[in-house]
Amino acid sequence: MKVLCSRAAVALPAMMAALLWTPLSAQDRLKSMPGYDQFQKMSGEIAGSVKLGSIAAQWKEDGSSFEYTWDGKRYRYDVASRQPTVIGDAPDATGRGGQGFGGGGRGRGGQGGQQPARGRQFDSAESPDKALKAFYKDRNVWLSAADGSNAVALTTDGSEKDRIKYGTASWVYGEELAQRSAMWWSPDSTRIAYYRFDEKQVPDYYLQMNQTQVQDTLDVEAYPKPGKPNPVVDLFVYDVRAKKAVQIDVRDGKPFDNTAVGHYVYNVSWSADGREVLLNRTNRKQNVLEFAACSPETGHCRAIVHEAWQTGWIENRPELRFLKDGKRFIWESQRNGWKNFYLYDLSGKLIAPLTTHTTFEAENIVLVDEAHNTLYYTARDGDNFMKLQLHRVGLDGKGDKRLTDPALMHSINPSPDGRYFVDVAQTHDTAPVTRVIDQDGTVISELAKSDTSKFDQLGLKKVEMFTYLAADGKTQLHGLIHFPSNFDPSKKYPALASVYGGPASAATSERFTLPSTMAEYGFLILSLDSRAVPGMGKRTLDQLYLKLGQTEIDDMAEGVKALWTRPYVDKNRVGIFGTSYGGYSAAMEIVRHPDVFAAASASSPPTDWRNYDTIYTERYMWIPEENKEGYDTGAAMTHVSNLKGRLLIYYGSADNNVHPSNSMQLIKALQQAGKSFEVQVGPDQGHSGVNSQRMMEFFIEALGSPKSAVGTR
Repeated sequence: MKVLCSRAAVALPAMMAALLWTPLSAQDRLKSMPGYDQFQKMSGEIAGSVKLGSIAAQWKEDGSSFEYTWDGKRYRYDVASRQPTVIGDAPDATGRGGQGFGGGGRGRGGQGGQQPARGRQFDSAESPDKALKAFYKDRNVWLSAADGSNAVALTTDGSEKDRIKYGTASWVYGEELAQRSAMWWSPDSTRIAYYRFDEKQVPDYYLQMNQTQVQDTLDVEAYPKPGKPNPVVDLFVYDVRAKKAVQIDVRDGKPFDNTAVGHYVYNVSWSADGREVLLNRTNRKQNVLEFAACSPETGHCRAIVHEAWQTGWIENRPELRFLKDGKRFIWESQRNGWKNFYLYDLSGKLIAPLTTHTTFEAENIVLVDEAHNTLYYTARDGDNFMKLQLHRVGLDGKGDKRLTDPALMHSINPSPDGRYFVDVAQTHDTAPVTRVIDQDGTVISELAKSDTSKFDQLGLKKVEMFTYLAADGKTQLHGLIHFPSNFDPSKKYPALASVYGGPASAATSERFTLPSTMAEYGFLILSLDSRAVPGMGKRTLDQLYLKLGQTEIDDMAEGVKALWTRPYVDKNRVGIFGTSYGGYSAAMEIVRHPDVFAAASASSPPTDWRNYDTIYTERYMWIPEENKEGYDTGAAMTHVSNLKGRLLIYYGSADNNVHPSNSMQLIKALQQAGKSFEVQVGPDQGHSGVNSQRMMEFFIEALGSPKSAVGTR
């Protein structure tokens, strides 16, 4: 569930996440409503109120210099002289972009060009020597010269009738396992690996398309839902010279069942020497994962790394970074309950644990400096876990040292030689500054500092971070409050919470945040976290296991309750909105916590986890047959009798991700319960959110006019 978040470790800008697909045209009534003129007046002013001191540096390969854009000019910074020089005007919006830190990994495409559609894969793969091309056609894999000539079918039994396909993947593999490729060339261009999927037992989902046309069409997808059969996945390798295909034994001779490690096979690539196919494989429950190597000659596979976590799920795409020899690699694991890095070789030998943190997590690999046997990485050991810090540690796991100021969050861009780093430092209410630091964290130069003079001149109020206890009464969580520019603490304000809430996703962040323009309508805008957020350890995340729609929903309600004692918060006029998992959170909050939320806008919500796909849902909920209570409690329809406030439901009629049946089931249950509610439909729209201005009309009407209702105490 990409929008439902597979690995959203970075917080989405809270009030943007729910509005990604919405048209900008105003609704009829909004223009005449209180707050609209203030919003129109201030929205443009807020957006440009801070000249941010964050730069995106592009390092030269030798590490001697980097270029960046700042304040309308293009600069080159020379490391030796430690001085920037203007080299021209800044490029326009279509010019060069910046580079982030981190990166690495494997098996993530590589064909380049236009990305495949959501849930799909590239339909061709060019050999590294540019001589050959493998391509998908009529459910089979074909091989041709690079120009498409002399094409020959490598597989012939793929067919729609038999529901067999090669060289592509099941939709859910693209959506949940990020498989943009289904064909992988060996480095020497002599072999190509490719998928085979058997979807005979997978139920189809039928989606009515083009409903705004005179004649509609039907989209049919093999879409496995929780507890139902998954597609049988296999992997083959074709030897171009020998003209022979070998089946890879991805399940070590075991049958395709729920327990087999190899129920899911993904993240496929080749070893650097081309001798083995590398892949990730898990059981259906996704609490056992293996990084495996397989022989393209015999098909035999061996586990290199074996991970198991019995009280929850395992991160299905842990970070992996190979060293230059192509044999040693750094592997991310939460095996001790906290994310750490380990150095292995392809034989499966653990060379050294590189980090051994037990009170905070390692986060990302920044740079491997093999010349000095050093790893640079970020970790969550600032003065709160959201403030990432740069660390240095030996490749023997010794001498770990934090290099940055724990009072700030740091985004790091390393020089290729590891001698210097461009550091963008900030917090949620401290505008970013960009500096150059050395290997010891010493500041060498300050490149750019944010200018907040216009922000101050406008009298804008900084976003406030607050803390509260989760529903367990002991876990500290964080939230953000956005205030309108004309905020008056002697008055009472309605509030709107922008939410997501899915596992390993965060609403709050220590990246500098401008106040939300939505607040200008006369609302406090809230971002709320739960025990679903990353960075607090695997055992905290485990508290969601088998209980989606409970733990995170109850926690976010506690965030609102923590504000009830503030005199300017009107506890009786709090709304909530979100899209996808955020739509689910909004719907669940208003039916599970009607004493907290008076209105909710739920866009594209998965209202019952029985309706979503196997890979995402079962990772957190297992199967309905073995977790009936969890599925029942996590379904919005179970709680519709509790609805007291106003509810707006939105769905796209062509949503092939969170199917319209989710909203239909909720609508039916509400009707049967005699509840009043509103519905907006996006005709022929996919996974999307309600028009943002229609949503504001709804909230102003539901929670009272901010102009008249925001009265003195």
